[in-house]
Amino acid sequence: MSDLIHRFDWSATPLGPVEGWPQSLKATVKTLLGSRYPMILLWSEDLIQIYNDAYINLIGDKHPYALGHSIRDTQAESWEVIGPMIHEVISTGTPNWVPAQRLALNRAGFTEEAYFSLSYSAVEDDEAVIRGMLCVCSEVTQQVLGERRLKLQRDLAAKAGEVRPQEKVCGDIAAAISDYPWDVPFALIYLNDSRDDAPLLGAAIGVEAGGEAPGRWPLDRALQGETIELDGIEERLAVAGGPFQAPVTRALVLPLRGAGDTALGALVLGINPNCAFDEAYRSFCELLAQQVSMALRNARAYEEERERADALAALDQAKTAFFSNVSHEFRTPLTLLIGPLEEALATAKGQPEQRKRLTVARRNALRLTRLVNTLLDFSRIEAGRARAAVQPVNLTTLTVDLASNFRSAAEQAGLTLTIACQDLGTPVDVDPDMWEKIVLNLLSNAYKFTFTGEIALTLNRDGDDAVLTVRDTGVGIPRKELPRIFERFHRVEKQRGRSHEGTGIGLALVKELVELHGGTIEVDSVVDEGTRFTIRIPMSSRATAPPAGPTDLDATPTRAETFMEEARIWSSDRGPHEEADADPLPAELDGMRPHILLADDNVDMRAYVSRLLRARFEVTAVADGAAALDVIEERRPDLVLLDVMMPVKNGFEVLSIIRSAPSGAQLPVILLSARAGEEARVEGLRAGADDYLVKPFVSRELVARVEGAIRLAQQRAEAAEREARIQADVDLAHRELALKDSMLAEIHHRVKNNLQFLSSLIALTIKDLADPEAVQRLEDLKGRVLNLGLMHNLLYGVGETPIDAVAFLRALAEESRTAYAMAHVGLEIAADPVSLSADQMVPLGLLLNEALLNAFKYAFDDQPNPLIRIALRRNSSGLLGFSVCDNGSGFGKPRPGSSGLRLMRVFANQLGGELAVTYDKGSQLSIEFPEVRR
Repeated sequence: MSDLIHRFDWSATPLGPVEGWPQSLKATVKTLLGSRYPMILLWSEDLIQIYNDAYINLIGDKHPYALGHSIRDTQAESWEVIGPMIHEVISTGTPNWVPAQRLALNRAGFTEEAYFSLSYSAVEDDEAVIRGMLCVCSEVTQQVLGERRLKLQRDLAAKAGEVRPQEKVCGDIAAAISDYPWDVPFALIYLNDSRDDAPLLGAAIGVEAGGEAPGRWPLDRALQGETIELDGIEERLAVAGGPFQAPVTRALVLPLRGAGDTALGALVLGINPNCAFDEAYRSFCELLAQQVSMALRNARAYEEERERADALAALDQAKTAFFSNVSHEFRTPLTLLIGPLEEALATAKGQPEQRKRLTVARRNALRLTRLVNTLLDFSRIEAGRARAAVQPVNLTTLTVDLASNFRSAAEQAGLTLTIACQDLGTPVDVDPDMWEKIVLNLLSNAYKFTFTGEIALTLNRDGDDAVLTVRDTGVGIPRKELPRIFERFHRVEKQRGRSHEGTGIGLALVKELVELHGGTIEVDSVVDEGTRFTIRIPMSSRATAPPAGPTDLDATPTRAETFMEEARIWSSDRGPHEEADADPLPAELDGMRPHILLADDNVDMRAYVSRLLRARFEVTAVADGAAALDVIEERRPDLVLLDVMMPVKNGFEVLSIIRSAPSGAQLPVILLSARAGEEARVEGLRAGADDYLVKPFVSRELVARVEGAIRLAQQRAEAAEREARIQADVDLAHRELALKDSMLAEIHHRVKNNLQFLSSLIALTIKDLADPEAVQRLEDLKGRVLNLGLMHNLLYGVGETPIDAVAFLRALAEESRTAYAMAHVGLEIAADPVSLSADQMVPLGLLLNEALLNAFKYAFDDQPNPLIRIALRRNSSGLLGFSVCDNGSGFGKPRPGSSGLRLMRVFANQLGGELAVTYDKGSQLSIEFPEVRR
């Protein structure tokens, strides 16, 4: 700027030439140019501008025109704001400072929303007269816009964690965005609903009716994850925005993404026409879309959870109605079962076996009746149709009578039953039938989980409340299970008890019945020390008022006898080695029949199954999985029948232990379970069971499956035994073969050593001989020994017959050529595929050795290209033709007594053929012999 100011023609301005400037003006300009902070000097009444380099960035494309011109012209768009401030400073001399002043600034081709911190100071001439003003300024546009946008994001985030439906979320987002029209002139939220083809409008901000039509925007691209910048939108939507209400010409369409990058919808944002759409503005829009996405994700999750809750509530209601209907339907056939059973029992005197069977049937019918009544009571409570029909009752007498029913069962189990009920002094308003269910359920529960010690029941008065306490010295309840102990269908896993049977609604029913009386129930428990249940009910009625609408006035009566029968069954367990109720086996049959191990915690079921099987099998019955494992360890059974639901160890645990043992892999196991359906059956079979039988089952089916499993196990055992015998034979054959290989290796080693020794001995003998003919014979013998070694190595490497004759002859010829240092002699082998036995291959190989030895010795004196041809062909008569010929000078007519020729004829005769020799041009040896030796 310094150079530009010096070159500028100031004489054409009201300031005149620089030489005529007052000293104060020159000094101020010098100070201004030396500063790195944006500064501008206005001088004279015309407010002529002089500024430094840092100020150029603030006025953009107004530079360099602004230099030497009046600020009234160059800042006309913001003169209404800055004009009065400038006039006040120049007229009064009072400095002025304005932070973050918004100004309209046209420095980039559009009216921009800009913010500056301005400091105005008066400037005097040399006569101390105010002639101008110095402005020190800094732009804070980005800070102001950033804080404003951050505030919008904070407003949106303030409710992000709230659980709201989707409509409420869209409304809250719209309300927050509408407070910031300068940053978001308009906004449209579209939701992707899988039930509709087109996205649905969730909210519209700053748009008149009709402008929100989805067809105006490329929503399909946004739903695919694309961000689209649109220009010229004033043609499709007339919206004014920004602080200066200019037409909005640009919009941004952003995707709204859900969990797993699913498409939640799209967000259309109008862009402030008075603000540059730079990276900061784009980032703000993207963050805004992320916040909207998060709020919608939370809303979707809330709605899905609410739908699941509604579905579960509807399912629960349907289940309750089903239980109620089924329970009602069960009661009629149960009545028709129990009545005839009691009549049959009354007429079965003097028939002990018949009475025993009828007693079991009646006992289980009564138990089923109690279960049905419990389900019916619970369904009424769940449906809100139950009420306590209270009446003044001597609660002490009623409680003592109910508790006394358990005395005989407790004594039978070796437990002490203590009943301490005080006189409460006044009748208590209770529903007698409901109170009976409360007391009997608590005592039954205590009896089921107590094996030693005592069960104590106390009743006393505490102010206006009657307090019932049932305490035991049983197995206790783990602390983590206490909060859920009154939940329906909840059962403590792996809890030791007299039986694993139960529905898991007894304590839940007790709690509901107590609350119907306006009372409370608490539980305290320590594992292996015992449990205490404490019930408080008001002496005077505060029972739950009957609900509006129809109610069930007929209570389900409880017969204490059903509880007592079940308790007696639990205490009648004969122990871990219970034998079936049956006549003893004859001595001659004892131990001869298949041994069945039965494990079931229900006494009646054990007795029934044992009676079905005892005619064909020897049966040992136990009450739990641990006892079953003890029996298996003592005496392995032929088959195991396991009930799935048992105390201590259930059927699946026992099955897993059996299968993990090496001896248990072949032990047949059949699971018995009340869980029906394909999934339960598949689960049992995958666990390793041989069969899965669903209760109730037909007696003949049980016997047939047991017999089939035992028969199959026997067949498997026989097959395993046969396989073991075969494997033993195979192992023996392998050992014999290994021994044979060892012997052959030893023989091979000895033969090689002997041949090597013989070859060395011949070589030493040759050194001591002077007779050329003797030396030649020994040389021939040495060659034959060498050939024997080569033959032996090849045959040992080939192994068993038949032998590939072509490969054998080729290898032998190559080895011979190398051994005699005749690598320069060519070899050609033409042969048909032929396989020969060892007794044919040996003489053929020896014949080839003799032929090669003669050729190497006599045929190639001064021959430039020595060649030996070997052929093995089948002829038309089915014979094999073998020939060896060379292209040498021949070795002359052989002597009749030649040892080499004699040997070759011997070998030919061994093959079953005649040797033919020609020696006119080179030499040729040939023989025809049968492929299969005669």
